[in-house]
Amino acid sequence: MRDFAAELEQRKQSGLYRTRRLISGPQQPSLTSDGQRLLSFCSNDYLGLANHPANIEALVKALPETGLGGAASHLICGHHDAHHRLEERLAAFTQRSAALFFSTGYMANMGVISALAGRGDTIFSDRLNHASIIDGCILSRAKVRRYPHSDMAALERMLAETPGHKLVVTDGVFSMDGDIAPLRELAALCRANDALLVVDDAHGVGVLGPQGRGSVAELGLSEEDVPVLIGTLGKAVGTSGAFVAGSQVLMDYLVQKARTYIYTTAMPPAIAEATVASLNLIERDDERRGHLSELIERFRRGASELGYQLMPSRTPIQPIMVGDNWSALALSKALEEQGLLVTAIRPPTVPEGEARLRVTLSAAHTLADVDRLLKGLADCRALSGIAVEQSA
Repeated sequence: MRDFAAELEQRKQSGLYRTRRLISGPQQPSLTSDGQRLLSFCSNDYLGLANHPANIEALVKALPETGLGGAASHLICGHHDAHHRLEERLAAFTQRSAALFFSTGYMANMGVISALAGRGDTIFSDRLNHASIIDGCILSRAKVRRYPHSDMAALERMLAETPGHKLVVTDGVFSMDGDIAPLRELAALCRANDALLVVDDAHGVGVLGPQGRGSVAELGLSEEDVPVLIGTLGKAVGTSGAFVAGSQVLMDYLVQKARTYIYTTAMPPAIAEATVASLNLIERDDERRGHLSELIERFRRGASELGYQLMPSRTPIQPIMVGDNWSALALSKALEEQGLLVTAIRPPTVPEGEARLRVTLSAAHTLADVDRLLKGLADCRALSGIAVEQSA
């Protein structure tokens, strides 16, 4: 225990110590954190559906019919017809042949990657992939080769010199930078080099593409182009859980091999019913996505005019680059003192020297909310003396 305490103290001294906030009430832009009312810009609820009345109504209506708990794993007696309806709806939504409902995005990546690759195989992973992808690669026991972020020339060389079964895995939208993977180029490289492409579109589903079908659909890429599509339901969809979509053969294979699907209790069936309702909302609500795009454009223009260094993102993820850990924490604290909640992101979540504030926007925000954030950023810059650079 002394070693643990020493390590914790070291994290505090390095500006890397993390604490949990106590949130009261529903997730929405104006929320209560540790008893304080704050305007939040750090949620993944990109479409504002986590507290949508229609989704809540669908959940409440389902409970008397489905009960609360999943009670068993899917392969025992936990696969409810509500789960099955959701899987059919997800297949239609993603325009894939079939889909499988997982408990979390982390479990989906761990289970899928470790099922599709093993000893003697090679996985190629983007250097900025999410921790769940990284851990899924490690769990597989395959050889893992990380290619520079979105560097297709480097990946092409690596694929060409590697024999055997190959898996390429990438985020669709990168969670800390907000940029989008070069999916069309990735699909072409995988076809040319006989590699299986896996895309985790956790931050693209609901936000990008026609009817919110994601970054893969935005480019018109088919099931043949991207054989394995993973997504989460706790972000833009506003409920809970995750999915993988692809061919029926792939789903049958994962039912046999994906340990994080086989050896866990099924999600509450009522959550599945609420998710179907949310997907129906997403498909028909282009106005919500249009409003979100307007918020993103307004924020980027205002923050750039203030001299803050942004990253090339057209998604709701809008990082403000700061650099060192303490400066990021100081800016976050200064904003909180003005009633604005924007969290500092530090290593190991991002590389050393790239601490940032990760602003995330939601369709539930108003233009006035964004203006309030911009005013807070302007005031904090003047008051704190934090150095910022002109955005490119």
